[in-house]
Amino acid sequence: MKLIVGVIAISLAYLTSLFASSDISSISASYHEGGWSQSIFVGFLFAISAFLLAYNGEWRSEMILSKVAALAALGVALFPCQCGVHDQIIERVHATSAAIMFLVLAFFCYKFFQRARDKGHKQAKVRATIYALSGITIVLAILVLLFNNVSGDLVSARVPRLTFYGERTALIAFGISWLTASRFIPGLTRDDERFSFFGGPVPK
Repeated sequence: MKLIVGVIAISLAYLTSLFASSDISSISASYHEGGWSQSIFVGFLFAISAFLLAYNGEWRSEMILSKVAALAALGVALFPCQCGVHDQIIERVHATSAAIMFLVLAFFCYKFFQRARDKGHKQAKVRATIYALSGITIVLAILVLLFNNVSGDLVSARVPRLTFYGERTALIAFGISWLTASRFIPGLTRDDERFSFFGGPVPK
């Protein structure tokens, strides 16, 4: 499940941009492009939402927050952004949903970091570093976009596709952390903990 979510998160920005008819200013703007770009945007977010809904983690807090993130992902997909001249169904639902989703994903990076750090072996330490960097990257991307919003588009005036770059950065960081947590990538797991499609231990 984490492997699939990781692949989806990493590829979402690239695919929506690839099939868009223009240089979209944000990933969410692909909704208004129609065609493949819109279908990929909505479909991938529904897929992420479904996986987050099924994910329970190891603690009650993770179970609850994964459901919150699942609903937030649906909010991003079902309540399109204004993205220029387009109307919003309900004001601020899209932006709020996106912020909640990314914050919860940053929280999961922290929980993954804690578990890997506590294990202490070499591969776990590498994973802990990846989780920490991924979480920090997500938070920094959110802060940059927030600063741009409260400053009246001070940064995006110089970087027109700032929102797209920020969302892409956060999604890639999220995807990398979940790919790492899938225990499928050689070199990041010991032989006794590596997940295999053809048998072997199921990662916790």
